[in-house]
Order: sequence, then structure tokens, then C-alpha cells
Amino acid sequence: MPRFPLSVRLGALCLISVLFSQPMAAQEMTRQITVTGQAQVDAVPDMALLTLGVTTQAETAAEAMDENARKMTEIQAQLTQAGIAARDIQTRQLQLNPEYTRPRDGTARTLVGYRASNLVQVRVRDLDGLGAVLSAVTEAGLNTLNGLSFAVQDPDPLIEEARKRAVADALARAKLYTDGLNVTLGPVLRIDEHGQGPRPMPMARAEMALASDVPVSAGEVGYGASVTVVFGLE
Repeated sequence: MPRFPLSVRLGALCLISVLFSQPMAAQEMTRQITVTGQAQVDAVPDMALLTLGVTTQAETAAEAMDENARKMTEIQAQLTQAGIAARDIQTRQLQLNPEYTRPRDGTARTLVGYRASNLVQVRVRDLDGLGAVLSAVTEAGLNTLNGLSFAVQDPDPLIEEARKRAVADALARAKLYTDGLNVTLGPVLRIDEHGQGPRPMPMARAEMALASDVPVSAGEVGYGASVTVVFGLE
């Protein structure tokens, strides 16, 4: 029988070991199940988020900004009178842009004036007075309403409950699959949480009216959670 050098024999043994270990490792990797659990907790909102402002036009930039500032000052005074705290009013956008004619005969554009716009985000913590607030700022010069949404001032308990339900949903799904496959569910190997923000439910459109309070419907908001859990299989 031919004798091979020691280095050749050791190399062959290592190769055989690797060949046998790869199927075993692959087999271990397959003995797990990955499921995703989701949940949502709905609640009646107690806060409204408004994005509102003023857009003005004038022949000069200074006139457009001055008129805009005058109307925005009146709007903020109405918000303060309605009980909105200064910390609940934040400027989100302030713009000044030139305005040109748009001739269709190919001639050059002509500067005709300037447009100034100022948007603020307002948190209204008293929903019973939301309609009155909207009517008051409209009378003060509001002509831009870019968003109205609802939220809960303290969403942490809702989010925590949604997380618990999402984990329970993942466990229920895993047991459903393992029972159907006649295998035993093992320990948790990994859990990942996916970000879920507030999900506003459909609400009636807010119609602005000067004669009376603006009608709005708060509906419900939902706070969701989603987790992906990897279980081992015994």
C-alpha cells in the first residue's frame, strides 16, 4: 500500500471533515421558522395637528412680506386668544417668490409681483374648540390649510399594548404552522421590531365656513406594531 506524506493525509482528513460538516450546518439552519406578528390599537384622539398659514401677493417683495406678516400676526393673536400655548405653535415654512407672466406668444416673461407664504403647525389640545379655532383664524386672514390630522397626546401606553399584541400574534402564527406540520416549536432565536407610526382612520373632510364653526370629525387613530420573530424547531 502506498504511503502518503503526513501533510497530504492531514489535508484529506480536513477535507472529509468539511464535507461532512456542511450538510449538518445546512440542516441546523433549516430547523427554524420565521413569522411576522402585527397588531393595531385604536383610540379616540385628544389632539389635532393643523398646518395652516397665509399667502399674500404684492407688486414688491417688501409689500408682500409686510402684508403677510400683518395677517399672520392677527392669526397668531386669535390662536393665543383661543388658548393655544406658544409651545404649540411652530413655523414650518416661510417663502418669498417672484411672480412672472406666462406668455404663449414666445415673448419674454415679465415680473408682475411677489408671492409670500408663511405656514405654521398648530397643536390643538382641546378638540371641542377645534371648529371655533378654525373659524377664528379664517376670519383673521387664513387662506392656506395644508393639513389636518389627529393624534393622542400620550401614545406610549397604546404603542406598548400594540407591541404585546404583535408578539402574541407572532406566537399564535408560529404555533399554527408548527401544529399543521406536526413539529414542536422551540425557543426564540431572534426578534426584530419594525417601526409603525400612528395610522389615522378615515375622517370627514373639514369644510371652512365663516358664518359658523368649521365642522370636523375626529374619528379614531390607530397605533400599530410589527415584529418578526425567529423560532427554533425541536
